[in-house]
Amino acid sequence: MKKFLVLLLAFASLNVLAQNDVFVLDPQQSMLMTGKGIGQDGAINPYFGEESIAIIENLGKSTFSVRIQEKGTIKKEISISAREEKQIMLGSNEELYIDTSMKTKLRINFKPIEN
Repeated sequence: MKKFLVLLLAFASLNVLAQNDVFVLDPQQSMLMTGKGIGQDGAINPYFGEESIAIIENLGKSTFSVRIQEKGTIKKEISISAREEKQIMLGSNEELYIDTSMKTKLRINFKPIEN
């Protein structure tokens, strides 16, 4: 019984942690997802400071834009359609923003670039 409770508690903890990468944005909202630091980012990229890949999944029903900036300069703008997933390469000092004109839901995760 103890093992079952420990296993159940561990599973519940993993489930809560897994949900931390899901965001809901209201219409006309822009959100800095990563790049400025603790307390300012919507999501923490554990690989910030080195090149990495952002995996963004549109869980909503409308298209939204991903904006990549560095030192205030827009470098890329990418559209992600409803139910689409994209992998976006990020430079070591790039900031990732989500821009939407409609309510949307998305999941974001990061992974290192493997050489």
